[in-house]
Amino acid sequence: MATAADVKRELQKHADAEKAKVLARFFKTGKGEYGEGDMFLGIVVPHQRTVAKRFRELPLAEVRTLLESPVHEHRLTALLILTCQYPEADEKGKRRIYEFYLWSTRYVNNWDLVDLSAPNIVGEYLRGRPRAILFRLARSKSLWERRIAVLATFAFIRQGELRETFRIAELLLGDRHDLIHKAVGWMLREVGKRDGEALEDFLRRHAARMPRTMLRYATERFPLQKRRRYLRL
Repeated sequence: MATAADVKRELQKHADAEKAKVLARFFKTGKGEYGEGDMFLGIVVPHQRTVAKRFRELPLAEVRTLLESPVHEHRLTALLILTCQYPEADEKGKRRIYEFYLWSTRYVNNWDLVDLSAPNIVGEYLRGRPRAILFRLARSKSLWERRIAVLATFAFIRQGELRETFRIAELLLGDRHDLIHKAVGWMLREVGKRDGEALEDFLRRHAARMPRTMLRYATERFPLQKRRRYLRL
């Protein structure tokens, strides 16, 4: 049976010390920054995906060991393994992965970790199920749980279900963190790809009090003049 140690050894083969320095700066690991203390091996995501697919049957206990690592790529690969396992699991298995993920949010602690996992686990599980958990996450003191809440709605957007994205966006309009502004703006932009009228209705009601970054992301696909009009509000 494969172990977390086996995954770590395989990842180490792709480590790049120079790239690790670049990633540490990119993911804001300095004192007082959102990724403070995070450690990097310097492994690109495609290599991590390859390793995750190879170890897609890793037991959850071993996935937990990877998630508890201070090394960013260990945690991301653990999450990618879960995203490989989830669609192949039966209903009981899907619930177990979903609950395991929610138990583990303290380790889903950078924006790429959230973005590459929340829609495919939390969002997918909640399709056709009650979604109150998303509103609890959206009100969390944890930056990453708030980002999980809005990114999870990507799974609904893909199916043409837009209501939760708008509701969570309204909850997060006053959020102070740039990473939430970007996430909400991104999801609103995705909504606009499916229903431009619905997005514009939301913007007519809320654009004047939206953080500028959120508004820029949400209107990115608009014609230039219309975009400028919103950004002047």
